Amino acid sequence: MIIGLGSDLCNIERIQNSLGRFGERFELRVFTEIERAKANRRPFTKAGTLAKRFAAKEAFAKAVGTGFKRGVFMKDIGVVNGPSGAPTLALTGGAAERLAGITPAGYEAVVHLTLTDDHPWAQAFVVIEARALQGCAQADCIPA
Repeated sequence: MIIGLGSDLCNIERIQNSLGRFGERFELRVFTEIERAKANRRPFTKAGTLAKRFAAKEAFAKAVGTGFKRGVFMKDIGVVNGPSGAPTLALTGGAAERLAGITPAGYEAVVHLTLTDDHPWAQAFVVIEARALQGCAQADCIPA
């Protein structure tokens, strides 16, 4: 079952302006080391790479229903790539706690993420699926 859905559209030029104005201070405040390393390997598309990740953070915050409140911070939401290369999210701190808090008992949360960009726009969609744990009948797992 779907327990969260979020999307965001980010202007790549806005991220480029923030990089120009605040530089590393902006990067350190918003992005994880993995995200920064990936963007630095793409010098000609660095702003686009970061804009997609910025959009993913915003989309996740919408999907869990808090925005960046109640302990959910941008750096707690990191875009990583799975073995197939598909993007997903690595969550820590308040973001991980919020996800656990909206996941029904007897289920595990699975985060699906898609990213795209077409200058000057970057876009992300997040779908959070609650998948029943093995051996857990739905009627037995949903709290009354």
